[in-house]
Amino acid sequence: MDLPVLYIVIPCYNEEEVLPITAPEFLEELEFLKSEKLISDKSRIMFVNDGSRDKTWEIIKDLSSKNEAYTGICLSRNRGHQNALLGGLMEAKDLADITISIDCDGQDDIKAMTEMVKQYHEGCEVVYGVRSKRETDTFMKRFTAESFYKLMKIMGAEVVFNHADYRLVSSKVLKEFSNFKEVNIFLRGMIPLVGFKSTSVYYERHERIAGESHYPLSKMLALAFDGITSLSIKPIRIITGSGVVVSLLSFIMIIYMIVGYFLGNTIQGWVSTSSIICFLCGVQILSLGVIGEYVGKIYLETKARPRYIISERTGLSSKQSEEDL
Repeated sequence: MDLPVLYIVIPCYNEEEVLPITAPEFLEELEFLKSEKLISDKSRIMFVNDGSRDKTWEIIKDLSSKNEAYTGICLSRNRGHQNALLGGLMEAKDLADITISIDCDGQDDIKAMTEMVKQYHEGCEVVYGVRSKRETDTFMKRFTAESFYKLMKIMGAEVVFNHADYRLVSSKVLKEFSNFKEVNIFLRGMIPLVGFKSTSVYYERHERIAGESHYPLSKMLALAFDGITSLSIKPIRIITGSGVVVSLLSFIMIIYMIVGYFLGNTIQGWVSTSSIICFLCGVQILSLGVIGEYVGKIYLETKARPRYIISERTGLSSKQSEEDL
């Protein structure tokens, strides 16, 4: 049986500080997997430059010129982590039998790839990298992250708890996943929708090796909101339910005021009136905002614009070269 070709797909955005440190670590793991006869010698590391403003792409090109194990693609502009990762996976799906996606910052345990590949050999088409604990996170980061996963589950999204985008996916899964044409993507919630046999590998996450995190609280909240609205319609149903409850309460209040009027117990004043008006206005504005978010996503989906555009490639694999000839 032929050994599977592995492509390690690594999205990069302004990683000139950390890339020279982690690139050799990825290569070391790749060579170890080859030596253990778990993957083919044709396996590669693919960096995806997400429109970086620093020297990230120059570093990637330099790495590929010195070692054929390194390859890279450069997006025409910054498209965000999810689209950059998707671009790399779609580029690799016809070149590799399996892909492992991982961030460039060195926080995810690279050694966990060995167990992921072993699970693939055991018959799993998807292997999720799951954090076993969050001791390196601050209390706020741990609380918000875990709350996010719990909220996603409540909203009906099928996500793996404490799993981000560190995963092994076979080409079979990726080819089926390529039929998903959404513009608004949330990969950690979409991959489980494809199905196939899956399992999880647990690891401890480390501190970032160098540079600054590209995911501040504002981006984390935006990602969470995108994930919920892209994968679930429960917010709309919650609005509907809330509307029914508010309407019922308002109807009861109207009956109460009418009865009070005939009994002569009405109290004239602005407090009660203003409170009711402010409450109802707040509910309406919030509901319109959530509905507007869905309408906006529908608007973007109907345009069917490309999710990413590849402007350059470096270090084409031999398999690519043969196909081009």
